[in-house]
Amino acid sequence: MSDSVRQDPAAAAAGFAALHRAGDPLVLPNAWDHASACLLAARGFPAIGTTSLGVAAAAGVPDGTSATREETLRLALALGSEPFLLSVDAEGGFSDDPDEVAAFARELAAVGAVGINLEDGMGPVRRHAAKIAAVKSAAPGLFVNARTDTYWLGDGDGDGDGEAGLGATLRRLDAYQEAGADGVFVPGLTDAGRIAALVDALDVPLNILYSPTGPPLPHLTDLGVRRISVGSLLYRRALGAAVEAMADVRAGREAAGAAPTYAEVRALGEGRDEGRDEG
Repeated sequence: MSDSVRQDPAAAAAGFAALHRAGDPLVLPNAWDHASACLLAARGFPAIGTTSLGVAAAAGVPDGTSATREETLRLALALGSEPFLLSVDAEGGFSDDPDEVAAFARELAAVGAVGINLEDGMGPVRRHAAKIAAVKSAAPGLFVNARTDTYWLGDGDGDGDGEAGLGATLRRLDAYQEAGADGVFVPGLTDAGRIAALVDALDVPLNILYSPTGPPLPHLTDLGVRRISVGSLLYRRALGAAVEAMADVRAGREAAGAAPTYAEVRALGEGRDEGRDEG
């Protein structure tokens, strides 16, 4: 992303929204700190999301408990001035009060974020819709990706199977898009037929969480999905790689897998030091 776009919040927001294209979806990696975000952006990803699990795990608290408001804001502050588009996973907004969620969203926009992910946690539909409406009023340019957890925390079926279950999910998503959501997110949904049905029924882009056991990216693209994210997958893979590398060292083997050099990682923070000195 050019410096001119970074300096113009409206253009950055419009550019982020434009990445949600049918036939050429936004493939969104989710980072957990400054280094992971910058390394992913350097591989050509124009937009980077964050992962609430990675932020929470680094702080030593469970994900989804509204315990990482300040950590999430600090990460957004670290990433918001970087030359990529930033969308922040904000759990449920860290409050049940729509005004407090809106205030947090306003802070995110002020530090350079162009998107926010808000999850309903299977809570009341009206409450989540009120949060979305409040965010859009407080930060109109912020792309609100409204998540429902019908398939993440439940089986997606609501009060029955098949169409009844899809209807339960769609009723939530419809309320969220009516409240002003710019996109909707259904993590845990991997059935191709149901994904296609949601795409056909929605007026806004559908975000699907990539799953190694679900449809591959080309299939999701063919189904009309316009945003594909990976959630905590990269963070968990990084943890697994660290544990495996240490096991190799202890066993007398060369640690397997690619790794950036010390100098490459150190260089990621050099621009931030210069910025602080100038300030």
